[in-house]
Amino acid sequence: MQITEVLPSLHRISFDHGQAYLWSDPDALTLIDTGHRGSGAEIDAAIRHIGRDPGQLSRIILTHWHPDHVGSAAEIADWHDGVTVFASAADTPVIRGDQQGPAPVLPESERALYERIVPGVPAAPPVRVDRELVDGDLLDFAGGAAVIAVPGHTEGSIAIHLPVHRVLFTGDTVANVDDVTTLGVFNVDRAQAIRSLHTLAGFDADVILVGHGEPITADGAARLRKTAAATD
Repeated sequence: MQITEVLPSLHRISFDHGQAYLWSDPDALTLIDTGHRGSGAEIDAAIRHIGRDPGQLSRIILTHWHPDHVGSAAEIADWHDGVTVFASAADTPVIRGDQQGPAPVLPESERALYERIVPGVPAAPPVRVDRELVDGDLLDFAGGAAVIAVPGHTEGSIAIHLPVHRVLFTGDTVANVDDVTTLGVFNVDRAQAIRSLHTLAGFDADVILVGHGEPITADGAARLRKTAAATD
């Protein structure tokens, strides 16, 4: 585990498979995604590392159902009674374990990467979802957080926009690896994912927090517009 400050109120927690983000308000903490199964102790350690108490965790927001994002949600949700779990209405049946998620439609260029990475990610246990989200919902943290539907990576993928802070969490709709910003891989509907990328490119944000790769900490909106224009 590695923890990195992106902003004074925002930290990135990196794991072997993917990452999570921790937003700190004075009286509560919000965790966006939870890493793979077994990451709870590392997230606990990260919270303590920045001088906060895991008992202050108020909400978990899951951007989509993939196990490198929801793997530790069940464990962390049981830390104490005050944790609320949020996920999109479309992905909730998979997250709760009521149905199996669909496999991605892989272009040939992604097949080798998929076969190398995905078998090493442990399956996620079912997770309760306390509130099902839809496009346009507003959440009470960071001065107001807007839910954006970005289907394509999964049917119910969501992004989170913090307009007061000009921050955008993209989930796996966007990747930024080796300082190259691209459409995320392993999508169930690539054309729909591209439309969602264009949606995100229309938001006013400086800081872009992607599902995989390094945060973009300046001129994020311009970076997304350039990526969207170059993606087909």
